Amino acid sequence: MVEWCLPQDIDLEGVEFKSMASGSHKIQSDFIYFRKGPFFGLACFANMPVESELERGARMKSVGILSPSYTLLYRYMHFLENQVRHQLETPGHYSHLAAFYEDKKGVLHAGPGRGGSLRPVYWLPSIHRYMYPEMKFFGEQILILWKFALLRKRILIFSPPPVGVVCYRVYCCCCLANVSLPGIGGTIPESKPFFYVNVADIESLEVEVSYVACTTEKIFEEKRELYDVYVDNQNVKTHHDHLQPLLKINSADREKYRRLNEQRQMLLYSQELEEDYGRCEEDLFVLFFLEQNNRIFQTLLEVSASQDKTLTAEHARGMGLDPQGDRSFLMDLLEAYGIDVMLVIDNSCCP
Repeated sequence: MVEWCLPQDIDLEGVEFKSMASGSHKIQSDFIYFRKGPFFGLACFANMPVESELERGARMKSVGILSPSYTLLYRYMHFLENQVRHQLETPGHYSHLAAFYEDKKGVLHAGPGRGGSLRPVYWLPSIHRYMYPEMKFFGEQILILWKFALLRKRILIFSPPPVGVVCYRVYCCCCLANVSLPGIGGTIPESKPFFYVNVADIESLEVEVSYVACTTEKIFEEKRELYDVYVDNQNVKTHHDHLQPLLKINSADREKYRRLNEQRQMLLYSQELEEDYGRCEEDLFVLFFLEQNNRIFQTLLEVSASQDKTLTAEHARGMGLDPQGDRSFLMDLLEAYGIDVMLVIDNSCCP
């Protein structure tokens, strides 16, 4: 139940299920990013044992905030963590929360018109220390997720609680699809982080054509109409036949992964030598995929503006793609972004 809120006239239906992930009773603390209508939320959860039969031996609460943009929420994580502990130890005292609301309501409501449409590359400098471990978690599979993210597929990540770290995986997947070239993406849905979702979100997910989300509820796996790509641990899968070729790691993917790790090692080495921590691993990661995406779309735009509009195997290699292994991906990409070129890469013939 929602115990207390400000302002009191806001629609919070279902928010109690978003701010406490299913299965949270098994853990001591967590944090959760989520969406509620046009707003993004951050809630901090804590679980405290109590000697009370009425509360069945445990008191569990979440304290959260809603904002039109998710880019500012991280700043208030520490406050929310302190407040949920305070609410567990001295229930019913809301003066700190009321003062916080009065102080921050102007800041939290001054977001961009399209909610979280700010490029994720600008998001959360203070959470960067969490981000690269999440990328290492996916290993080479990150290249598969990259393709699905660029194609704006509906990506659902399953994990048992705690869910906070999985919310970062959602954010990381959105980062994979960054493109900074003008004129790209006008015909395709924006990359939307939905963060944590549960069964109460099924109706809203049914109408979405593109999103990245995470859940702790295994029942979602059976609801195939809600997603295109399902990620369970490091296992990335799709039930769509036409997307099956994208699940295979090819030679160009391995080369990209090798370069990404090589650049990371060089960065770590330069930091050791110069103690220069101006650039972090996560900036490197985000820029790596941004540059990769820009290179692909720059080539596609140049070919579409040429006289014969012919995209060859040489072009594919120049974009860092495998002419054979990425043929299906390229065809999907051209269709998704409405780019008018002719692909003249034949299917390979295996002896």
